[in-house]
Amino acid sequence: MKRTLVFLFSIVGLASCATNPREQGLVNRAADAFGGDTWASVKTVTTKGSVKQWEPEQSDVPGGEMRFANEASFETTVDRASRVGRTDWEKKFAYPAPRTYKFSEILTPDAGYVIGIDTTARNAQNLQMNPPAHAMSSLRLATAQREQRRGAINSLVLAMRSNPDRVQAAPDLVVAGRSYPAVAYEDYIVAFDPQTGLPARVRTLDYDNVWGDVNYDLVYSDWRDVGGAGKIPFNRKYELNGRTVAEITYTDARVNQPIDSARLEVPAALRANAPRPAAGSVPYQWVLRRQFIGTYLDSENLSYDSRAAGGGLRLQELAPGVQHVIGGSHNSLLVEMSDYLIVFDAPVSDAQSLWVVNAAKEKFPGKPIRWVVLTHHHMDHTGGVRGFLAEGAILVVGQGAGAHFRRVLDAPATRNPDLRPRDFRGTPILEVPESHVMSDARGRQVIVYRIDNPHSKSYLIGYVPDAKLGYVTDLWSPGRDPLPAKITPPLASVVTGVKKHGIEPARFAGGHGSSGDYAPLQKLASE
Repeated sequence: MKRTLVFLFSIVGLASCATNPREQGLVNRAADAFGGDTWASVKTVTTKGSVKQWEPEQSDVPGGEMRFANEASFETTVDRASRVGRTDWEKKFAYPAPRTYKFSEILTPDAGYVIGIDTTARNAQNLQMNPPAHAMSSLRLATAQREQRRGAINSLVLAMRSNPDRVQAAPDLVVAGRSYPAVAYEDYIVAFDPQTGLPARVRTLDYDNVWGDVNYDLVYSDWRDVGGAGKIPFNRKYELNGRTVAEITYTDARVNQPIDSARLEVPAALRANAPRPAAGSVPYQWVLRRQFIGTYLDSENLSYDSRAAGGGLRLQELAPGVQHVIGGSHNSLLVEMSDYLIVFDAPVSDAQSLWVVNAAKEKFPGKPIRWVVLTHHHMDHTGGVRGFLAEGAILVVGQGAGAHFRRVLDAPATRNPDLRPRDFRGTPILEVPESHVMSDARGRQVIVYRIDNPHSKSYLIGYVPDAKLGYVTDLWSPGRDPLPAKITPPLASVVTGVKKHGIEPARFAGGHGSSGDYAPLQKLASE
């Protein structure tokens, strides 16, 4: 046995030695192609440009066209010696509502900071600071540093050239029928253009809460000379499993420009106890793409603000056997039946779903979750669906969403940080054309109804008749958002749906917020 192992290790060692010249040759050729030796002496880099971003899992139709998220302009200055950079942003969001945020990000090797307001989901520190600002969570910092390094492709290649022992062999990347020779370096797979030798794309292997194992690529093109110091790519596209979710276009780039050191300074109140970058599993896709739509909660816990006093998930009883999962940014509803449970929505992550599963087992021992009802397909309300389905539940979705979720559950999810790999391909999926009744031996009913609305197709609301309680997500967030002076299309669709199906709710629980009386909304719709 020992001789066999020695022989195998010898083969591996010989293969590594034999292939290393190829890998290092690719790296050296790339460095030469963009002017590596000259670029290595650059002290500062300043760039200006624009960004467009799209969110695939906030589409109108399940599995449909991506939702346009925002268009932004930016200016970035990086001091390469200290590895400190600042980006000033103006982001004009189109979804989920039009608004503009102007803010700055300062990134250091040890911490990150946001100066201003960059999201509707402001955390406690940002709300308390005047003017608004906060230190990045360790998750956001690790994500920002990863993307900063990927974006500074010249510096990444030079680091590879200086550390040949850390450059490993990797299979060629084949994209649109074209093959790109590639190497592996740390968490990156770097592919090169076979004609020019320049870096063509850098891939990371990520986990997406909807699609499971995904490829996330930054694709480089339009290489231009900058001040005689070398070439950099003026066009960059981020691809998620081959779909462009972000495009960056540089309009200006300069090197060795003087830096006003005051622009890189951070208020002392932010520096104190600022988190260091997270190690281990980081939910990169959640962190990145919630920023795409300007709703990212910058917290150590994805589900709630860990900096806020009293934060954390909890159950709140709304009626006998009806528990609202609140305390986080996104809610679920648990309904007890005679020998099983029904849960509405599976938000954020499998970690949150597993919290609900454990809370349900403690509250309702011996009663498994049999039905998982998703109001709609958006990633923030479905990202934890595997955690519930692992209990052996049936998935309930609106008509037209079944094929989408079949593809989702068929996709590999081996990188899931919260669940062991599991085959979900046989999960039963029930599509609801108009309504579906779930009942038990005691006569309790829980009914789901499909309603038309401007937020998402294949949408369902829930209703518990004996509690006169409805459940709605995103169209109305009772207890969080005050009713407006005039009815809006999302709110009107709730009232229309209630009328259409002839139900008589006294209250609604929300997928956001808490719960609230229905009568004021009904009255607003009649005015």
